[in-house]
Amino acid sequence: MAKSVNKVILLGNVGKDPEVKFLPSGSAVANLTIATSERFKDKGGEWQDRTEWHNLVAYQRTAEIIRDYVKKGNKLYIEGRIQTRSWDDKTSGEKKYRTEIIIGELVLLSGRGDGESGGGGGYNRSSSSSSYDQRSSGPSDDLVNSTEITDDDIPF
Repeated sequence: MAKSVNKVILLGNVGKDPEVKFLPSGSAVANLTIATSERFKDKGGEWQDRTEWHNLVAYQRTAEIIRDYVKKGNKLYIEGRIQTRSWDDKTSGEKKYRTEIIIGELVLLSGRGDGESGGGGGYNRSSSSSSYDQRSSGPSDDLVNSTEITDDDIPF
C-alpha cells in the first residue's frame, strides 16, 4: 500500500462554547467549531473575506481540557486528522454524512478569560506526560509588544 497522510493544521477562533458529553464508559467527548478566514482580492480589486467553519471532536483528556479552558471567541491552534462518519437519519431514512477533524494536538492561544488576546498554553494528546501548560503573560511580554519593527530593521 502506498504511503498516505491525513493531517490537518488549523488556526482559528471558536464559534460557540464547546459541548462536552460523557460516554457510558466515562470518557469525555468534546464537540466544537472553529472559524478560519482568508482574505483575497476579487475581480474588481476589492478585498473580500471568506470564512470557513470546521467541526472538531476531541476525546478523553483533551476533551476535559476543552471543557475547562475553551470558550467562544478563543483562538486555538489545532493539529488533527480528517474523518467522515455516516449514519441513517431516523426520521427521513436518508444517509447523512459529517466530516470532522479529530484533535490530536491543541494549543490555547488566548489567555484565561480572554476571547481575543495573547497568552499561551498547550496540550499534546500524543505526549506521554499528559501535562497542560497554562502560562501567564509576564513583564517580558510588555517589552515585546512595545517594540515596533519597521522596514528599516529588515536586512534585505
